Amino acid sequence: MTVIIRGGTVVTSEDTFRADVVCADGIIQDIGENLDAPAGAETVDAGGCYVMPGGIDPHTHMELPFMGTVASEDFFSGTSAAFCGGTTMIIDFAIPNPQQRLMEAYKQWREWAEKSAGDYSFHVAVTWWDETVFEDMGTLAREHGVNSFKHFMAYKGAIMADDEILVNSFTRARELGALCTVHAENGELVFRLQKEIFDKGIHGPEGHPLSRPPEVEGEAANRALRIAEVLGAPLYVVHTSCIDSLEAITRARLEGQRVFGEVLAQHLIIDESVYRNPDWRSAAHYVMSPPFRSKEHQDALWRGLQSGMLQTTATDHCCFCTPQKEMGKDDFRKIPNGTGGVEDRMSVLWHHGVRSGRLTPNEFVRVTSTNCAQIFNIYPRKGAVQVGADADLVVWDPDRSRTISAETHHQNIDFNIYEGMEVIGNPVTTLSQGKVVFHDGDLRSVRGAGRHIKRPCFASYYDAQSKWTASHEPSAVDRD
Repeated sequence: MTVIIRGGTVVTSEDTFRADVVCADGIIQDIGENLDAPAGAETVDAGGCYVMPGGIDPHTHMELPFMGTVASEDFFSGTSAAFCGGTTMIIDFAIPNPQQRLMEAYKQWREWAEKSAGDYSFHVAVTWWDETVFEDMGTLAREHGVNSFKHFMAYKGAIMADDEILVNSFTRARELGALCTVHAENGELVFRLQKEIFDKGIHGPEGHPLSRPPEVEGEAANRALRIAEVLGAPLYVVHTSCIDSLEAITRARLEGQRVFGEVLAQHLIIDESVYRNPDWRSAAHYVMSPPFRSKEHQDALWRGLQSGMLQTTATDHCCFCTPQKEMGKDDFRKIPNGTGGVEDRMSVLWHHGVRSGRLTPNEFVRVTSTNCAQIFNIYPRKGAVQVGADADLVVWDPDRSRTISAETHHQNIDFNIYEGMEVIGNPVTTLSQGKVVFHDGDLRSVRGAGRHIKRPCFASYYDAQSKWTASHEPSAVDRD
């Protein structure tokens, strides 16, 4: 099937120009003005719209087993909902239990993801350490296209990585040419504060942000950055939510350290007042970690994104419906942590970023797609509008309005954290692998059409030692 997108304005991270775009065999075949439509081609009218790379969400948790339950969104429903918002690829997380082999967990997540409608990849978490973890990191990096390893510095007694694990894993990742990512919260402090706050009689959702103040995040971010600095390992800090961690990232970048910062769309828009809602159900749906912060933190995060100190935007999409949230009805510590947003990220960022003047359209493309593709080594296959790139595209109407609601969204959750918000700037058409998967409200996702995208490692210690080279890397796509 050939598709020609006609009459639009192409917007990339670097350029803006009028052009038609021809897609066939899953690839962008031609870009130019007044192109002839190939015989039998499907035409997408992009008049008055922008044509941009499909969004890449680098932080999702589809069907995650967590806190005694399983996230309600699976890989098919989640990637389908993403199409409706203009996102064409996700990077999810394979998270081993303590003492579980990394390869075993990775294979389980790969099996769950076979139902994906859109392309996907995985970070793999390091939750414990021994020689098998060392071995599996090498296997994942060299044979399975995993170039990033996640470390949870929170969740004591479950998946928390202590300093010994961080040092061992960061060292191994550096050798492999892989990127370390961290969830920066001091797990020991959170554990103590949770107990103290609960013992004082604060049992509702309002106890959640009190047990995870900005200083808890800032300390962990700074510690991870210093460990990475000493070891010479590149670092990616996920869901930066406060001034404290932003300042740590900024200092490290200004000192020349190779560090990247991610911010969630919801941390830019929603403040901590949601936890004081007298409606327990509503307040509980905003329980996620790190929690929402006061407005001065939001202002700082926007400045971090504008200045380039934060490079990517994500959602940490992890859905739990009301009955699941009610597991913590009498104890905020037992409320499953997570919110939705994979369908709304790009519209919310356009409305509050581009229309407000905080971001240009090119910067919008950069922080929703291109930077992620470059950081995780899949550019220009992803995150680009150029001949030879994957035909993952979104036709974007900057003036189209919609009101976000759980009654109309496609996410598999009975609540929307942006409920009632009007956003101007929305997708008209989304293409995945050169096929129209969403058009003017009509979702056309296909179960199992998504591909696992391998992400080769970067130059590594082993390259310098001539033990292996980029030529040994597998092809970028794994169709197994």
